[in-house]
Amino acid sequence: MGKSIQMKKNEVTILGAGLIGSLMAIYLKRQGLDVSIYDKRPDKRKTPYSEAGRSINMALSHRGWKSLEQVGLKEKVEPLAIPMYGRKVHDEHGGTKFIPYGKAYQAIYSISRGKFNQLLAEEAERLGAVINFEHKCLNFDFRNQEIKFETPEGEKEFVAPVVIGADGAYSTLRMAMQKQIRFNYKQEYISHGYKELTIPATASGEFAMDPNALHIWPRGKFMLIALPNPDKSFTCTLFLPFEGSKVCFEKIQDEHDLEIVFTNYFDDAYKLMPDLKTEFFKNPTSALINVECYPWVQDQSLLIGDASHAMVPFYGQGMNCGFEDCSILNGLIDKLGTNSWGLVFEKFQKKRKPDTDAICQLAMENFVEMRDSVADPKFLLRKRIEAKLHELYPNDWIPLYTMVTFTDISYAEAYAQGKIQDAVMNKVMADPLITENWNKLDYEDIINKMETAKAV
Repeated sequence: MGKSIQMKKNEVTILGAGLIGSLMAIYLKRQGLDVSIYDKRPDKRKTPYSEAGRSINMALSHRGWKSLEQVGLKEKVEPLAIPMYGRKVHDEHGGTKFIPYGKAYQAIYSISRGKFNQLLAEEAERLGAVINFEHKCLNFDFRNQEIKFETPEGEKEFVAPVVIGADGAYSTLRMAMQKQIRFNYKQEYISHGYKELTIPATASGEFAMDPNALHIWPRGKFMLIALPNPDKSFTCTLFLPFEGSKVCFEKIQDEHDLEIVFTNYFDDAYKLMPDLKTEFFKNPTSALINVECYPWVQDQSLLIGDASHAMVPFYGQGMNCGFEDCSILNGLIDKLGTNSWGLVFEKFQKKRKPDTDAICQLAMENFVEMRDSVADPKFLLRKRIEAKLHELYPNDWIPLYTMVTFTDISYAEAYAQGKIQDAVMNKVMADPLITENWNKLDYEDIINKMETAKAV
């Protein structure tokens, strides 16, 4: 039970063997560093445990792919991913409308968390990282750089000179930092929760709907979404208020209540969900949290990913943002070396914090767009006008979604530029005859107005 010997100077301890922790380990191993990862969960390969009903399918986009390419994993990941070229919006009468995400070739990719996580963890191990499962972090003492774990064999304590906390929205390392002086922390649960459901493959083993779209049933205060899987099923996520609304989790008490909600609001999906009643009452109802904190650094310890900036999932950027964290941190290590981790970590948080604040805010704002605006004909027209502006002036007008999802433009810059474009578009859309006259617009004038707004 005594403390182990001091670790080597270039050994890095990573908390969390999830997507972000595993990718960070891969980057660090490629830097020639010794890496140990600690995770509270059991090793799924030896002790299978179910995450069914707990994880929202991931949407992998440009920032994520770029990071995977940097570590040579793009080709290994591609077979797990299905391209989605836009949103397929389902109305209450079973009709659908397709809204492209960007240009014809631009897509986000549906990928299942479990297999993806396993691929990254095994790549980290192949490169020499050691993953210690069933190690629950109990505390970190910053004064002595001592970390304590609870393991099946009892408590374990040792000195960890460099620690990276990739241990998620409920990070133990962050909790230890909160006990330090002048640590700012804010968490917010939104009023909605989510429940995972399934649309299985058809009897003939095919997809029940178009597999190359993110399906969405927007219903004002709530919504259902569905993302495709390689086994021809769809992972569906139902977002409802917990309580207080006509349609909310609290009011679905039995199979009859559930049937009324689905036949009234999601009837075309309901017909494709033979296991709905079983899954709904078996799978957990999970909360959605937004976390902001600062600083992310304490001496030679750093928070990354959800540990420092957990966001709601409505921009599909949580994982992509976390992967970009890993890439940016790796770039700073390239530049500054590994002899001054404190400096590397300070530079990282200074560079990254404005961007993560921006994407957390955008994710919150996009919730309203997804559950409400996408069903509005004016919204569709607005998107069409923006697409035309981008086509005519590709360098001057880049739609906000394109900036965030298909480019390297920093989140903070995208957010600021998006606000300017939004104000200009509000004026364009205020024309009472816009629906009839949109294709006669003076697009050059719109660009000029935006340039004037930017100069102010």
